[in-house]
Amino acid sequence: MQNLEFPIHFKFEVTTLTNDFTARDAHGNVVAFVTQNLFKLVENISVYSDDTHNKLNYQIKADRWLDWSAVYSFYDDQGVVFGKIARKGWRSIWKAEYDIIDQDDNPQYKIREENGWVKVFDALLGLIPVIGWFTGYFFNPAYLLQDTNGGTIVRLKKQPSFLGRKFEIEKIGHMDKDDDDRIMLGLMMMILLERRRG
Repeated sequence: MQNLEFPIHFKFEVTTLTNDFTARDAHGNVVAFVTQNLFKLVENISVYSDDTHNKLNYQIKADRWLDWSAVYSFYDDQGVVFGKIARKGWRSIWKAEYDIIDQDDNPQYKIREENGWVKVFDALLGLIPVIGWFTGYFFNPAYLLQDTNGGTIVRLKKQPSFLGRKFEIEKIGHMDKDDDDRIMLGLMMMILLERRRG
């Protein structure tokens, strides 16, 4: 996922049992197809070059089973770990917060939810029968990815859509080309976790 043309759009499938989505660049080109294996006890995410599943580019694997503080490692196509994303445990219940960690286990970026109330209202409205299907049109959480100095690199926002299936990543600051993959995989894993929470 090098030389990406922003904005990047994530669109979740609603016709499959797995938690799949396609990532497309500003020109509509597929940059990744992400699928989550729902039948494994430990999270296992596969990232393919496209929806044909012919070329597996990356995998994301959790270090433990169903834990608020699980760490998710990024593996390249050779099985080498080149980074991780870690949820900030109980602190993330109110307002999502994650750390993206480099290959040397140093914190490199933070992902923070802009406004915790948006997610609360989205979840509450989602509990109402039938109306809950349309919450994706009303409350749309946003997340900022920031460097260690607090500078914002990208903003990921849920887009108005049926069943909350569309997201957009907007580039705001400078992104180091060596970190493209780590940043994108971190955002992909984060949105899989947050979308499941509501």
